[in-house]
Amino acid sequence: MTFKPLPTLLLFLLLASSISHFVLAGKRKVHITDDLDDVFDNEEDDAWKEWGKKPEPSFPPSDITKMDPSQMQEEMMKRHTGPVIGFVKLRFGVRRTPDMVAEFAMKWTYVLRTGAVGVRFMGVDPNTLMFNLESIKDLEELKEYVLDQPEAYEIKMGDQFFRRPGDPPLDEVIEKLNSEKTKADNTHTEEIDRNDKTEL
Repeated sequence: MTFKPLPTLLLFLLLASSISHFVLAGKRKVHITDDLDDVFDNEEDDAWKEWGKKPEPSFPPSDITKMDPSQMQEEMMKRHTGPVIGFVKLRFGVRRTPDMVAEFAMKWTYVLRTGAVGVRFMGVDPNTLMFNLESIKDLEELKEYVLDQPEAYEIKMGDQFFRRPGDPPLDEVIEKLNSEKTKADNTHTEEIDRNDKTEL
């Protein structure tokens, strides 16, 4: 018996049919029966059951009848979960344009957001910035950064004020600046009055 070579067309067809057979074998569909009475689903573990639930507070309830107002406010801040709005008073006695205040707001927002603090600052007037803090948990980081800036004087949130240790309250600073301005105005007026006096 002699061996004769197969024509190339026949060889190509055999090769193509064997490849297509393997490709189709990989695409076979799995059939799942509708009879699932004996199937027991126990894949839900405790973590799956707890997923999506709001966490319970981890602090014990406090007796607020024995607290003064500042302690009550502190306890309320611990339990606060939503956004917080506050104000930053800039140092008085410095002339600023609205563009300068907007620049402070933008810079502080970007720096704190880089540090993963969800906050946004906005200019209110030449001496005030308002901020919207997404979580009260980031308050310490915000206080540390803002009070480290030379332009900032104090942070006000509700009835709470935060300023650098040793700094007087803002009211005292404004009163001192006003008294100095009044004294300077009076001195200037006296000089003018002395020059205006004429001898009769």
